[in-house]
Amino acid sequence: MSSNYHEEEILGKAYDGRLMKRLLIYLKPYSGLVALSVIILLISSLAQLAAPYLTKIAIDKYIMAGDSEGLFRIMLFLIGTMAFAVTLEYFQRYLMQYIGQRAMYDLRMQIFSHVQHLDLKFFNKNPVGRILTRITSDVQVLNEMFTAGVIEIFGDIFMILGIIAAMLVINWKLALVVFSVLPLLVLTTVIFRKKVRQSFRDVRLTTARLNAFTQENLTGISVVQSFTAEERVFAGYDGINIELKKAHLRTVFYFAVFFPIVEIIGAFSLALIVGYGGGQILGGALTLGALVAFIQYADRFYRPIRDLSEKYNILQAAMASSERIFKLLDTNTGIELPSQPAKIEGLKGSIEFRDLSFGYEDNNFVLNDINLDIKAGEKIAVVGATGSGKTTLISLLCRFYEYNRGDILIDGISLKKINEKELRKNIALVLQDVFLFTGDINRNIRLGSEEISLEDVKRAACEIGADRFISRLDKTYEYQLTERGANLSVGQRQLIAFARALAFNPAILILDEATSSVDTETEILIQKALRKLLANRTSIVIAHRLSTIRDVDRIVVMHKSRIREVGAHEELMKAKGIYYRLYQLQYKDQEALIANEQLRR
Repeated sequence: MSSNYHEEEILGKAYDGRLMKRLLIYLKPYSGLVALSVIILLISSLAQLAAPYLTKIAIDKYIMAGDSEGLFRIMLFLIGTMAFAVTLEYFQRYLMQYIGQRAMYDLRMQIFSHVQHLDLKFFNKNPVGRILTRITSDVQVLNEMFTAGVIEIFGDIFMILGIIAAMLVINWKLALVVFSVLPLLVLTTVIFRKKVRQSFRDVRLTTARLNAFTQENLTGISVVQSFTAEERVFAGYDGINIELKKAHLRTVFYFAVFFPIVEIIGAFSLALIVGYGGGQILGGALTLGALVAFIQYADRFYRPIRDLSEKYNILQAAMASSERIFKLLDTNTGIELPSQPAKIEGLKGSIEFRDLSFGYEDNNFVLNDINLDIKAGEKIAVVGATGSGKTTLISLLCRFYEYNRGDILIDGISLKKINEKELRKNIALVLQDVFLFTGDINRNIRLGSEEISLEDVKRAACEIGADRFISRLDKTYEYQLTERGANLSVGQRQLIAFARALAFNPAILILDEATSSVDTETEILIQKALRKLLANRTSIVIAHRLSTIRDVDRIVVMHKSRIREVGAHEELMKAKGIYYRLYQLQYKDQEALIANEQLRR
């Protein structure tokens, strides 16, 4: 498994003011609710701090004095105080969960919207799994910080300061005795924090490796099974799974050690309170009620300290997640957006590539000095060996990448002056690797467009010939497709993709290896439909299989990132150049196969 996939899993600062400032922006729309939550938290903390002091009053003023009526009143007041505190805590936690979910909803929508507008160069360099982690796991970490971190940290700190103040007010000498164990507690917390920090990181890294390994091998399960590699894959999975188990066990060990040590420190503190406080009671310097209050305050004192140790880890994870999220959000879309987009209503579809050059890497051009004029309604075929730049050419036309030099014009207007959404509304692209979404066939053809009716969907499917197999399916156009349309054949998926493109009635139609994966019978059906459907529409057909380009007006031959030949089939055959050699290699064999198939029928 490649290690660079997980290099981002680094240990960052536990607190970064710059990142926190950006994070708090997502709480700004709910600032009133946040303020209310803080107020409720402070009142709840005060109510909890009052309980030990009320116990002191009950013992010293009423129990020791034998005042049963007063004791009953203070008991009712104590119960009411604790019920009030619990009620406030419930509303505070609910409120923070509500705020956190709303803030994370906003953040997820912003990330997803931003990702949708990034150019394809970004996706070429970033695995889908990594992007998915940003939208899901990293956002969930931030949600944990908002709901159980930022606000409650203030509550824990307020509780600690309140307990310290209460102890000092009741008896400052006994308070100092209790505080004498704090250095030991601080040392234990620092060591625990350091150990568990590395342990949590190991868990995250190993979990990411296991997920990536699982996803890769399940996706390629047919290859695994066909080469009987199950045992080797299982061994690889087992190795990573053992590492994950060990990482989790180390985390369990550190927690299993830390919390008992804190309890031991607490017990030692309690012993000091009982010993020193008992001596003061015997000497008449301390009341029994004050000693009991001290014991209760000491018990409450260690709870927020333990909470702060956990919140430290939450805060650190949130800083790392936020840094990755903001790095994604700060990524430039890669496409130069026009400040005043040109209007392209009634697009005719003429295309001009003018001195166009492009490279996926800065100094490694895959297109050089491309010059080509395509008239409106003209049918053009682009052929060439793998890597000659055919797919790149149409990717630039669809504005998936920003070209380096030259320009592309549609109806005489530069693409850089056209809004990308308006441009793509007028272009339909059918790729070799058809992607179908989970859902019914109707949804996959319409893609949620309100402008396309069911009748339009049926008409497009009928024209392309897809209705032949759709009509035989259960529920026809409401037939549910599984992930990537796995319950359809390759040819059926291609026909759905054709129907999808035609339903949008584009001015420009692009077929990129669109029939390379279909059988001969399906290809014949498609060829019949294309002769009718490509009429009066600017069409660019990119194919390795030359049988798909018989009826085009011109053929453009690309070789080593440049246009080498342009002309009709007969002209190029007479020239005996690159196209002629391609024809000799494959076209005659393919033509013979189609002829044999027709004879059989």
